[in-house]
Amino acid sequence: MKKIAIITARGGSKRIPRKNIRNFLGKPIMAYSIEAALQSAVFDEVMVSTEDEEIADLARQYGAKIPFFRSEKTAGDFASTNDVLLEVLEEYEKRGEHFEAGCCIYPTAPFVTAEKLKSAMEKLIAGTADTLIPVVEFSYPPKRAMVVRDGLLQFGDLRYMDSRSQDLEKEYHDVGQFYCFRTEAFKKNGKLMLGKILPYVVSETEVQDIDNEADWQIAEIKYQAMRQTEMRGDL
Repeated sequence: MKKIAIITARGGSKRIPRKNIRNFLGKPIMAYSIEAALQSAVFDEVMVSTEDEEIADLARQYGAKIPFFRSEKTAGDFASTNDVLLEVLEEYEKRGEHFEAGCCIYPTAPFVTAEKLKSAMEKLIAGTADTLIPVVEFSYPPKRAMVVRDGLLQFGDLRYMDSRSQDLEKEYHDVGQFYCFRTEAFKKNGKLMLGKILPYVVSETEVQDIDNEADWQIAEIKYQAMRQTEMRGDL
């Protein structure tokens, strides 16, 4: 079974300019995703999808391939991850290359490791699901959320006003790091979030959205803590 890692790294980040190649604890943040994919040793191809020459040059320096550049359509602000992946698979097909399974890895996901990618791909391939998605449990039950209506605070759903947190069903959200998928199922569904989806549960300490400067600083702190924990485990 041929497998491809697709790292989606366009150049037009708005909230944090040049976010995908900004220095994160000593090297471009995108390098962490490339290195994890290569070190996992499970992919026949590790490529970066971009329209940006500088990003492409850095990607090559860290060992990824740039067999083609993104189209103008998938480089825009309104293109989805699904659009990018479908374009990549289609371009490879035009070149006579077909992959049975793939993994979309975001370029700002330093918490992704080779071990996670390897175990995630193995779990996907061993089963019959279309997609595998890393998720993390909500730290507080969403069913007990409160809202402000007409200037007053109230429970969003009164049915859960007296519920104990430990009695409610666990709920999870996508961590936005990577997605493993079977290519034929993905092309049929058209979206990663459709079909049979396996969960890959990770801890809160290995999750951090990076949308602003504060997020970036928190991510660096959490990453350093994660690495220290891993090092202690090796002792």
